[in-house]
Amino acid sequence: MTSEEIIREIASLPAEAKREVEDFVAFLRARHASRQPSAKKFESEKFFGIWRDRDEMTDSTAWVRSVREKHWAK
Repeated sequence: MTSEEIIREIASLPAEAKREVEDFVAFLRARHASRQPSAKKFESEKFFGIWRDRDEMTDSTAWVRSVREKHWAK
């Protein structure tokens, strides 16, 4: 359905139904607005960089590999 078709369909509804459409659109805007990513930068989060001084994190790929081998070895 095109935008024009939707507008025509809404225009043909009784007044109460048009108010319901308006309420539903407002509901959808509010619902999806909360899913928008925050403008806050990831680096400003308190947890960012908490492991930067740990020697084993110098090569994080090697660290993850060793943890996986240790816990998932057969």
